[in-house]
Amino acid sequence: MKSLEDLSHALLIRAQKAGATSADCLVSQTNGLSVQVLNGSLEHAQRSEQHSLALRVFVGHRQACVSATDSSDATLKTLSERAVAMAKEAPIDPYCGLPDPDQLAQNWNVESLELVDPAPEPTPDQIQNDALMAEAAASAVSGVSQVQSTSTAYGSEHVHIAATNGFSGALRFTHYATSCVAISGTGLEMEREYDHDVRIFRDDMRLPEEIGRRAGERAASRRGARKPQTGQFPVLFDERISSSLIGHFLSAINGHAIATGTSWLRGAMDQAVFPQNLTLFENPHRRRISGSRPFDDEGLPTTPRKLVKNGVLRTWTLDCATARRLGLTSTANARRTASALPTPVPWNVELTQGKKSPMELMRDMGTGLLVTSLIGSTINSNTGDYSRGASGFWIEDGEVSYPVNECTIAGNLRQMLGALIPANDARPYLPHVVPSLLIESMTLAGK
Repeated sequence: MKSLEDLSHALLIRAQKAGATSADCLVSQTNGLSVQVLNGSLEHAQRSEQHSLALRVFVGHRQACVSATDSSDATLKTLSERAVAMAKEAPIDPYCGLPDPDQLAQNWNVESLELVDPAPEPTPDQIQNDALMAEAAASAVSGVSQVQSTSTAYGSEHVHIAATNGFSGALRFTHYATSCVAISGTGLEMEREYDHDVRIFRDDMRLPEEIGRRAGERAASRRGARKPQTGQFPVLFDERISSSLIGHFLSAINGHAIATGTSWLRGAMDQAVFPQNLTLFENPHRRRISGSRPFDDEGLPTTPRKLVKNGVLRTWTLDCATARRLGLTSTANARRTASALPTPVPWNVELTQGKKSPMELMRDMGTGLLVTSLIGSTINSNTGDYSRGASGFWIEDGEVSYPVNECTIAGNLRQMLGALIPANDARPYLPHVVPSLLIESMTLAGK
């Protein structure tokens, strides 16, 4: 069987023979093993192996993207010919094309990022045992009526990216994950909570017993949840879900949204978007973090950068096409899948942490809502208007009073992000390192 590198170069040769003026491709091999348990027994087990090829061809300023899961010579030939035929019928896109050779990444050291666990692949018995221990720990928590689901999974991925401009590079990843969902109460009074952990190295994982116990404790703490008051109140976003706020910001500075005029931050470059004491830093070179890589999916060298510096927006997130459309230079944030063209995505980001703990921020807020879960969303990408279903805990006089469900929180993202107050509890091993975030006034719709 051909290596991924040999396959990628064979595919490029086929594309050029079929009439492509240039091309790039992504060839990947993924392997996975997952187990679900229920009531102390194996519920479901799955092993998967997938091989995929993604080819993008250019015929002048026309492009097309095709994919396949078979790597035979006949498939390579058919895939290339079909892609070129599609490109010839595609509309002209003056912004499409590969980066210039002198822009490409050189002399990278992917091993220094430690994206692959060198330990042997865990056995099915090891994975099942971790899931069983997590489930047993959740079940043992007083107040837990049932454990809805517990799963553990392991996966590895090998990717090779190549292009006719001379780029050729490989990436390997591993991941290990355990999750547990527990329920308290019965009937219409059921409340659900969870805990999970995902790491590149299995030895970095929290113990499965801890994951199960935390899921159970969280579920038990939600017994007797009810609707909160309606009005204007402070809202503290728990660290588990606070990164969703930064996620909305990252979507708004995506080059595609800016280029198409569908972002509530269009025209905001060099303007204050966060409080002055906050900086949002992107670092694609962090060790043992899934969002790390030495080059993007167009072969450009990644580099750390400040998206927001001292509260001021400094850059968009761009791939080659959106950069050309905006008259700028790519920020090396291109990401692609087997069935789609590259699109700009952020790598690892980290928001400045505050000096106070979440408990201290709760004391400061007095009366308001601690949000631990969000459901649904109505986000207006043009205006930044924000509305989401939420659950969590009502805070009275700076302390937790009772669990809350069935409420809606609303505001405007430009105003919300401009008034963020961060805690000091961000987890440093996540791709998005974001602490709990306090917003001093939002609209709550409850009872």
